[in-house]
Amino acid sequence: MTTPPDRPAGSGLRVEWVATPPGGLRPRRRARPPARYSGPPSYPGVPRWGFPLLGWRWPLALPTRPQVDPVQRVTWLSAMSWSALWLMAAVSGVAAVAEAWRYGLLLMSRGSALSKVALDLSDTLVVTSGVLSWLLGATSGVFAVLWLVWARRASARQLEVVPRRPEWQVVAGVLVPGWNLVAPGTALAELEHGVLVAAGARRAAERPRPSRLVGWWWGSWALSLLLGWAALLWGFRDGVQAMADGVVLHFWADVAAAACAALAMRVITYVTNLLVPSDPTLLARPRVVGVRGAPEPPRAARPADAPR
Repeated sequence: MTTPPDRPAGSGLRVEWVATPPGGLRPRRRARPPARYSGPPSYPGVPRWGFPLLGWRWPLALPTRPQVDPVQRVTWLSAMSWSALWLMAAVSGVAAVAEAWRYGLLLMSRGSALSKVALDLSDTLVVTSGVLSWLLGATSGVFAVLWLVWARRASARQLEVVPRRPEWQVVAGVLVPGWNLVAPGTALAELEHGVLVAAGARRAAERPRPSRLVGWWWGSWALSLLLGWAALLWGFRDGVQAMADGVVLHFWADVAAAACAALAMRVITYVTNLLVPSDPTLLARPRVVGVRGAPEPPRAARPADAPR
């Protein structure tokens, strides 16, 4: 407690108390400027509280490997095969038209000279369509074989059986010359039989037999292979008549390839619709068109005094 120096203590004047902390008044802390960012922190060792020492992987891949649904894979491969086969059929048709045009130019050249522009256009169209048909044929063949393999897996999974033929025999049956005349049709007939058995349309004890659609595809496949080999071997012959006959062979080979691609599209769609369950949201609303053979519904007798 302190009093003014010019007044005695106890004279009734106001007294002012001043309290100070021990050690005297502390100076105010100065505000520190924010430190500049110098990068992430570094540690001499791997912290124990951090992430495990593993490479980044998807969470589903850590415990077990995810299983691929064969039905979903069949759906995707059927769409890709359908697109490739559609392009294959279109290009093969253009190639057939180009070969027919070339044969017409050969007939015209017997009596008069041909225009250089017409010859150049014919050669360009024949070469371009021929190369594209080979490329699209290989692409559609890859997708179709993959579709066949996964469709066999899906069918075997529905029937809870093991496929009779291993997958390498199916692939080899498509690639090996001579064997590929018979093996693809047999594998497709077995697949169709298994799908129909799973759908309840056939009995498992019956012998697999191809339907009319599969039989037509099988015949067009064998015919296109035979005509393709014949046209390829015929190209080694010399002479004007041999060239003209080669044009005719190429024309029919292109027609057979287009027909085979079109039938393959129908077969893939037919088998896929049997394997994959239909989406109820895409189905048309059912409608009663007519009733036949049903008994007449009972009706109450009409009172005589009922108003009409």
